[in-house]
Amino acid sequence: MNLIDPIQHLAQIDLAEANQLLVKWGHKMGACNRPNGAIYAHAMFIHGQPAALAIGSSLIRETAAGFTRAEALELARLCAARPDLNRVMLRLWRECVFPAFGCGWAISYQDEAMHTGDIYRFDGWVRLARSRSGTDARSGRKGRNKTIWGWHADKAIRLARGG
Repeated sequence: MNLIDPIQHLAQIDLAEANQLLVKWGHKMGACNRPNGAIYAHAMFIHGQPAALAIGSSLIRETAAGFTRAEALELARLCAARPDLNRVMLRLWRECVFPAFGCGWAISYQDEAMHTGDIYRFDGWVRLARSRSGTDARSGRKGRNKTIWGWHADKAIRLARGG
């Protein structure tokens, strides 16, 4: 029996490595430097090289879209070396990584000025709410309009909550 290296695999990576990849791949929000809570970075590797990543984080505020930190995990960053790999990484993250955290909902903020939200819609996520961020105290960047998307594994629950 010949053992060969996997063509593709998913693995947890160090946040510093994830942040380097976010910068290298040109993520518009840059590195993920959250002021509080736990942060979990996972990467998809193709032929041993990182090709995409997702970062899950506890909610920054006590609640988001009506969920507490115990009820929801935020998908804080999604990025890939090639744009077409983002959809693959999103699906792998929600199917293979997110369930390990034991909360019912994954949420993600879509900056309406930067993205259409199609990546979430095409993956079965639902619109939960809209928000407007305040001015970022660290960077001084003005707040922007955002759509909050949500994922729950139970489709009936997901659709009942989503708009």
